[in-house]
Amino acid sequence: MTSRPSAAALPSLAAQAENLIELGVHELAGVSTDELRAFAESGQCDGALLAVHPDRAPASALAPLLRHGGKPGFVVTDMPDVDRFAPCGVDVPDSPLYLVTGVDRGDHLANWSPEEALPALSAEGRTPLLVTEGIHWLLQQPSALERNRCFMTIGSRLRKANGAYDSRTPALWISNGTGRDGKERRNAPKVGWCWWKNRHTWLGFASATGRES
Repeated sequence: MTSRPSAAALPSLAAQAENLIELGVHELAGVSTDELRAFAESGQCDGALLAVHPDRAPASALAPLLRHGGKPGFVVTDMPDVDRFAPCGVDVPDSPLYLVTGVDRGDHLANWSPEEALPALSAEGRTPLLVTEGIHWLLQQPSALERNRCFMTIGSRLRKANGAYDSRTPALWISNGTGRDGKERRNAPKVGWCWWKNRHTWLGFASATGRES
């Protein structure tokens, strides 16, 4: 599968800031509207994604703000520890707000396992998205999530008590309304997981060129 533009260009940083304010993300993050707007105005990266540090706005709080086909987003029931999936091998700015540049869905890596995709992204000079960054992307650009063209966010991983990594890796896709999701959630955006060594034809690997505060 070849790479292609994932979606239309992101809204301006000012428009992204207003969207986050409307959704109440600034309140989750403990950031004032003035601070958020000023950060957006100072941004010098065209096409960048405005993100809130995961310590300020965790995935469990952001996921319900997602929408697809009028359905709200959710985290799968067997991932109650989603907020413990922390940045792994990723340099996240020590700032409540930062920019993610060059976001791409990674369609060309569909049917690769996370284990295979991570070194491939590194070889391309790219950095995998965090699960919170993937959610931020879809909050600003819902069209980036398409049935059969969804994505993993392998920049977030969970280290177990014994020091090893949990084999689950976070992903964002569209629910079929089966199993524990419930039929009422069919077509809803979903934060779930896949195994580190498994392949899926419909999951790419979202990544970016970098991050800056």
